Amino acid sequence: MGGAVRDTLLERPVRERDWVVVGSSAEQLLRRGYKPVGKDFPVFLHPVTAEQYALARTERKVGPGYHGFSFDTSEEVTLEEDLGRRDLTINAMARDSEGVLIDPYGGRRDLEERILRHVSEAFAEDPLRILRVARFAARFKELGFTVAPETMELMRGMVTAGEASALKPDRVWQETEKALAELNPEVYFEVLRECGALAIVFPEIEALFGVPQPAKWHPEIDTGVHTLMALQVAACLSQNVAVRFAVLTHDLGKAQTPKESLPRHRGHEERSVAILQQLCSRLPVPRRHRQLAEAVARHHGIVHRADELKPSTVYRLIEAVDAMRRPERFQEFLLACEADARGRSGLEDRPYPQAELLRAALAAALGVRGEDLRGTPPGPALGKRLRERRIEAIRGALAAGSVSQPP
Repeated sequence: MGGAVRDTLLERPVRERDWVVVGSSAEQLLRRGYKPVGKDFPVFLHPVTAEQYALARTERKVGPGYHGFSFDTSEEVTLEEDLGRRDLTINAMARDSEGVLIDPYGGRRDLEERILRHVSEAFAEDPLRILRVARFAARFKELGFTVAPETMELMRGMVTAGEASALKPDRVWQETEKALAELNPEVYFEVLRECGALAIVFPEIEALFGVPQPAKWHPEIDTGVHTLMALQVAACLSQNVAVRFAVLTHDLGKAQTPKESLPRHRGHEERSVAILQQLCSRLPVPRRHRQLAEAVARHHGIVHRADELKPSTVYRLIEAVDAMRRPERFQEFLLACEADARGRSGLEDRPYPQAELLRAALAAALGVRGEDLRGTPPGPALGKRLRERRIEAIRGALAAGSVSQPP
């Protein structure tokens, strides 16, 4: 069903298979040893393979949001009726037990034409589908897929009607986290912006578009454009969703720069942290993601100036991001900063030696340990001496790895 058929036709790996059961009932499946799962409608796990089997169903809108549905799972519901409630035609295909393709809504044609098209007007009844379309657009951008104009228009109408406002924070984050893991996560936000949903689900990101930056440092000028360019670079540098989320949110404070200060953004780092914290209080962003994002938002500017910094300043940076205790997160931190630096028009392939310089500085600091200072009395004196020795080690690393600093 659905994704398994789609991915098979696209010659992509099939992660899981699910089945639709026609002409049966929950009682019959239970008697055969199937185990029920799911609260909203009858889904069962096969007693041997553990694959999902769902009773064919139709649904009817009875209330707002994506919980406002009633379901009919009677034995009279046909496979075509069940497929008709799917979101996109490419997800509304099935194969029978003999392997014959069942495609009542033209999914194969849309696969060949690289189109993401809604199955029916019932699409508009579920606001979660706006996010799903955006996520599929991000997943299949590499294959040339685009959203059908009529589907985009339908999504705009849903936003205008207030359906996007009914999306629950946990579902917004679930879809966003999946989208951030795709090869082209920036497309997710582009599609949401095109249909108007970005202003509803991520107003902090929508607010960045139209905010100017100095053309000398940012040839693309627009802060929103830069943010998505940096996210695209981050996707090339790392598959880590926490890194990508940090890049997405690193410049949020620029949306609140006083107009008389534009296009400069003095002090935007602390504003970014405050807005990021508000975003994370609204959405269930994992703590690990939030902590990395806060570090990047607060310190990315100083990282870009790594070759200008005093050894003591580098050590303070290392301490501020807890790099001595968490060196693996420092690597993620530097990847996010690199994505920011390279997420600029014409600079996407520019080297970022600052990261290598700071990696060397951390390695030098980690090489100085308390046991190396035998004879120093324990307590404040030991801590002071350890700090001095680490700063000296950093000084040597900076001198050995000095770089020509890009702007």
